[in-house]
Amino acid sequence: MNQLLFEGRSLVGIVSSVIRQDDLRVAYSRLDWERMFRLSDFHKVSNIVYLGILGKGDSLPDKWQERFFERYQEALLFGENCREQITEILTWLDMREISCTLLTYEFIRDFYKIPEMADNQALQVLLDEENYFYAKGYLIDLGYEVDSSYKGMGERLHRVSGVSIMLYSHLPFRTAKYIKNMTRLLETAICKEPYNYIHMLPPESEFIYRMAGAAYRYVTDELTLREVLDLLHYHMIWRDELHREAVRKHLAEFQIEDLAEKILRISYMWFGDKKDNYFQNQPEDMSVYDVLEDRLLTKGIINHETDEQALRLQSIIQREIDKEKQKETWELRREKWERQKEKVMKKVRWAFPDYHYMSSIYPTVEKAPVLLPVFWVIRGVRLMLRIFTK
Repeated sequence: MNQLLFEGRSLVGIVSSVIRQDDLRVAYSRLDWERMFRLSDFHKVSNIVYLGILGKGDSLPDKWQERFFERYQEALLFGENCREQITEILTWLDMREISCTLLTYEFIRDFYKIPEMADNQALQVLLDEENYFYAKGYLIDLGYEVDSSYKGMGERLHRVSGVSIMLYSHLPFRTAKYIKNMTRLLETAICKEPYNYIHMLPPESEFIYRMAGAAYRYVTDELTLREVLDLLHYHMIWRDELHREAVRKHLAEFQIEDLAEKILRISYMWFGDKKDNYFQNQPEDMSVYDVLEDRLLTKGIINHETDEQALRLQSIIQREIDKEKQKETWELRREKWERQKEKVMKKVRWAFPDYHYMSSIYPTVEKAPVLLPVFWVIRGVRLMLRIFTK
């Protein structure tokens, strides 16, 4: 457990030193670089780590230096290709009058001082079910392939040397309260210029969407350092335009306003400018941030959750998961029962053929249908005799 935390905190240290452009002493030689690569890949910050390990060649094997460099190159190429490809896709959707909403968009790259430090973020598009399959077919024709599926919600499609597209037919949340409030949030979407059918959230709504999404993924142990870092950049750019109390009021409707603020605050602690005084008052109890840090950096392996809002949301999500599993169990049982029923019916149909079949073998049945049961017995006896006389 201590090793997990050590690696997680080292990863935060490397990323923060690159983002802040300051020096931080990291015990590079003590790190297991295979595990560090996998951890940074999960948190989607491998391209940033590459910048942090430049000049530290003696501290890690060539193999892992190369792997980090590959991620950096991917981020570099993504920046050159993504906008043209995204414009192509959105133009196609708009020309066919397919109304959709962009849940996230690649412009977050503009907020990073060095664009290639940004993630190869997937374009997330929400469509109705009919247009969902239409858009998916178009992407497949362009050479995209499904590489991830989110049951009942959508799929992620990817093309070599291309952007990733996440198509959703339903919002990627399980709880009724989240879906209700997210749906209301989407009603504030506005047309994205120069399109007529492509919509995007205004800054305040998008920030609420990102905050609520971060809190949701925190309790499902899917929250990444990248998402926390993007949240920080987004907030720093727009915070003077955001109505702090209005944002908190909206988050209160999700019942995660305190949890979301903790996540935003820790993003400033990790990656923000130390001279930034946005959060002027230090919390009295810093231990709650230790709990959040331990859980986030170990992907929930170390979980001493104490936040009431996190525990409540986690419980609600788990109940929904249990309901889904129960539904799947009943569905499997029903399918099994249907298969067994079909097997029995096949045997019954073989033992007691229908009228048309029997009348083709025994013409008397056609003249006197009432004798059908008698000829079932005759047929059965003949089959039994044939078996025993072999």
